[in-house]
Amino acid sequence: MLIRGTIVSANCPPNEYRHGIECCPECPPGQRVSEDCTENKMTACEQCSEGTFHNGYNKRKECDLCTDCPPGLGLKVKKPCTTTSDALCELLDGYFCKENKRGGCMAAQRHKDCSPGQYISQRGTASEDTVCIKCIDGKFSDGNSTSCLPHTRCGEGQQQIKPGTQSTDSECGEPSKALLWLNSIPIALITVFILMLCVCYRKKKKAWSATAQRLMERLKPTLKEVPNRDEQQTSQ
Repeated sequence: MLIRGTIVSANCPPNEYRHGIECCPECPPGQRVSEDCTENKMTACEQCSEGTFHNGYNKRKECDLCTDCPPGLGLKVKKPCTTTSDALCELLDGYFCKENKRGGCMAAQRHKDCSPGQYISQRGTASEDTVCIKCIDGKFSDGNSTSCLPHTRCGEGQQQIKPGTQSTDSECGEPSKALLWLNSIPIALITVFILMLCVCYRKKKKAWSATAQRLMERLKPTLKEVPNRDEQQTSQ
């Protein structure tokens, strides 16, 4: 497309630009300047290529790149790009917009997940992130509920097996089962202690028997002499 230039001494009129002493007409939307005008030659305009655009009259040699809407960044195409207008992006589910642009979104961020021990005070929207609040003592949440639940109170005939935390409920059970894990350690320790006493007693008993036997062996000659002395005294 060729547009003839005009020679003027003052500022160029609207939709024209100065090149040397010439006022060259700008290229229309969807086109770019491929060659400036001269006194004898018109402005040469060229259509924007695919993936580029110009949304108004311009004197630029290059078209603007179309905005990308990458799904990996939480965006999708709301309005596709043309040679005369840029693309518009919108949010994927689970994201909120951090930077708006002419009815679209340029930058998105995923809604945060509440951690165990927190509850969802306000769900995320297209413009705001999720709001999480910590559970107070005596209540719990796995992070997916909109409120904290009170810990279960064990009923009659039951005993608490495991206390509740801010992220888990308390657990109840029958007293015998509840006491089993408490009693298992002391019972095992007592059993080991008794076995050790028995082993020590047996060892000491064997030692005592051996000592007594050795003592008796040493006393045998002495015991044999005692009756002989008694017999001598009787004969006298």
